[in-house]
Amino acid sequence: MASAFFFIAFIFLITLKLSPVNGAPNCGPIVADETDRIQFALNLEFLEAEFFLNGALGHGLDSIEPSYAQGGPPPIGATKANLDPQVRQIFEEFGYQEVGHLRAIITRVGGIPRPLLDLSPQNFAKIFDEAAGFKLNPPFDPYLNTLNYLLATYVIPYVGLVGYVGTIPNLSKKSSLSLVASLLGVEAGQDAVIRTLLYERAEEKVLPYDITVAQFTDYISRLRNSLAMCGIKDEGIIVPLYLGAENRTDSNILSANTDSISYARTPPEILRIVYGTGNEHVPGGFYPHGGGGNIAMSFLKKA
Repeated sequence: MASAFFFIAFIFLITLKLSPVNGAPNCGPIVADETDRIQFALNLEFLEAEFFLNGALGHGLDSIEPSYAQGGPPPIGATKANLDPQVRQIFEEFGYQEVGHLRAIITRVGGIPRPLLDLSPQNFAKIFDEAAGFKLNPPFDPYLNTLNYLLATYVIPYVGLVGYVGTIPNLSKKSSLSLVASLLGVEAGQDAVIRTLLYERAEEKVLPYDITVAQFTDYISRLRNSLAMCGIKDEGIIVPLYLGAENRTDSNILSANTDSISYARTPPEILRIVYGTGNEHVPGGFYPHGGGGNIAMSFLKKA
């Protein structure tokens, strides 16, 4: 019970620290049409496609389907990761799946220019420093080895997953519902694979840091909760019993609420996370110039 109190208190205090000066964060629904809601997801699909393809193959979307970028700039700092053969094959497949997701959205509702993405080791190092609460030495490098890359992938796909869950209740057209539900199915599968691979190594220390894999996932999840500022919607691969399924297990391979139903996030929550600023009006993080599409750009105009 004490651990539950301190965890909730931690989230509350960080939320106060990050809350916008003009009032409480927006955790409710936004006004947007279906096309804009679905196109918003392209921001995350571009991010995943570029990170997976570059990590596995050493080249990204421009070498496979350059037209999908619609003239948007190539990502900053993306490079081939030092992966073992099995994990490399997994993320090559995931990368191709993301290309398919881009095509599915673009052909049905239209595309947006690929936003500038920062996939540099320096950006990931900053994220992991913030998650850990101190400066890691040496700086975290997502491309250094298989384990580092798996931890880096933990940072990204889950945000898209909960975004799709949050989008579906706001759709009415059968074609839109079918598209997003189908995208969600594959995104959830990718996230489950990533979490399972990390769970298999949960107690392993991430060298040269005195931090286990499970601890890093907890740090990252706490950071995302604190940036989004809308409560606990993100959990690491090992949790206290009060957060485990039916309060009977501390394993958490699939992150879900007390009824084992997926969490949902709104576009403002997602932008606060991926910008790393805790503010949907202030770009940064993976999107130095902000996201693309009408929803993301509408928040930038209000900055």
